[in-house]
Amino acid sequence: MTQYLAPGVYVEEIERGPVPIEGVSTNTAAFLGQTERGTLMPALLTSYNDYLRQFGSVFDPNQFMPHAVNAFFENGGTRCYLARIPNVGATAAFHDFGGYHVEAIGPGDWGKRVFVKISDSTTKKAGQPAQGGQPAQPGAPVGIHLQIAYWAADPTPPNPLPDPFISGQKLAVPPTQTEDFDDVVLDDAGSPNYFLKRVTNNSGLILFSSLGNNQPIQTGTSALDQGGAAGNPPTVVQYRGIDPDPTKRVGLAALRLDQYRDTALVYAPNVTPDVAKEVISHCEDERFRFAVIDCDPGQGDATKLDPRTNLQDTTYAAFYYPWIWVSDPKTGAPVKVPPCGAVLGIYARSDDNRGVFKAPANEPVRGALDLEYNVDQATQETLNPLGVNATRQFPGRGILLWGARTMSSNALWKYISVRRLLIFLEHSIYDGTQWVVFEPNDEKLWARVKDTIRLFLRTQWRAGALMGLTEAEAFRIACDRSTMTQDDILNGRLICEIGVAPVRPAEFVIFRIYQMTQEAQT
Repeated sequence: MTQYLAPGVYVEEIERGPVPIEGVSTNTAAFLGQTERGTLMPALLTSYNDYLRQFGSVFDPNQFMPHAVNAFFENGGTRCYLARIPNVGATAAFHDFGGYHVEAIGPGDWGKRVFVKISDSTTKKAGQPAQGGQPAQPGAPVGIHLQIAYWAADPTPPNPLPDPFISGQKLAVPPTQTEDFDDVVLDDAGSPNYFLKRVTNNSGLILFSSLGNNQPIQTGTSALDQGGAAGNPPTVVQYRGIDPDPTKRVGLAALRLDQYRDTALVYAPNVTPDVAKEVISHCEDERFRFAVIDCDPGQGDATKLDPRTNLQDTTYAAFYYPWIWVSDPKTGAPVKVPPCGAVLGIYARSDDNRGVFKAPANEPVRGALDLEYNVDQATQETLNPLGVNATRQFPGRGILLWGARTMSSNALWKYISVRRLLIFLEHSIYDGTQWVVFEPNDEKLWARVKDTIRLFLRTQWRAGALMGLTEAEAFRIACDRSTMTQDDILNGRLICEIGVAPVRPAEFVIFRIYQMTQEAQT
């Protein structure tokens, strides 16, 4: 406590009353799967162009990550993380230039199509002026000029790759992507052009490091001609991505790191049931995430779909049927793809326009040309009770997402909007009450906690997330001697019980019409 020793007026700021709780983001998605190229650490994307720059384009008819990300942004998504999954046994291509190591930013044989050119920097240090009859001496370069090119397909089989940076040269197949870093400094760690800062933080193709052997850099040109094993298709182990070193974690393990804690939705396109179960378990363990799962292609008999039995009975995931036809983002040709990239975009769009409490259904699927199979009313009457969300085509209305259920058999948790609303409330309260830890556990604190949560829930009720004509009908909060025993208090436990009445979607709209006779009116 402040000591007052001299007479005078003192003004102090104190904290009193509720602490505002800010609602967490609910529309940041995470995609897991294979890409043409790129880093293994989850990367933030805010557009499909970001994806093209960092991970490449469509590269395999059986890999659907580019289509999923494109559909996400086309349907209203604004930000997502992409966690590239490596092949089993894949290695990064590399080449050493004297005492420096240039390595593809991620594993796979794509790195063999990366070409690197190292020359003297354009900018030179101050030279020696002419004096004593001696001519002026030009200054040494300040660093190096690093140029990188990448081809999505080998332009000149067999190698070597051509030098695309020769002035005036015309190549039959120009590189897919190039990068240019001039005046890169190798010996001044404080410079903004220091290679570990300039190249590592900005290149989408390579990692540039020193071998630590005190050898100078060697100028010249070369493809990354060492390493670069393609490996075999990934298994559930690669999707788990567990490693004791946090910097080496990939996949689901990487998404557990603090920098990705704003992830609210998780999706792995067209994966095996084992991987789908792993994604669901990840969301259950994290508590604040929700998964979307695709059906398999070619499921003509929809009555055989049973995600609760074949996958998992869970409140933390939703299952979607059937696949959809879209335009290939690279060629424009029609291609059949899994539906959930578009589904995640619809989640984000619905959250932004209405709120997380609005069921992400009865929404148009932007970019959809057709459905793999048309679902009629009779078929959906079979699918809906099983937790299968159908995408349907309606005359005059287009292709609409027409299901809002989780994969849970528990009637309390059968709606996606209820599960996601509770995730939103729980996560927001968790983040917004961290200040409570280690405060004196007395009646004053209990009252302040109640006021803090009441203020937050009142805002959600007024927004339409909670049902009830009054606050008492919409939510209840208890944080007093009725929720805590003396033993709880002595052991440092503050227990607050919160009851909420979430709104539920009008899934079945029924109009009862009857005839009124003249006698009935009188």
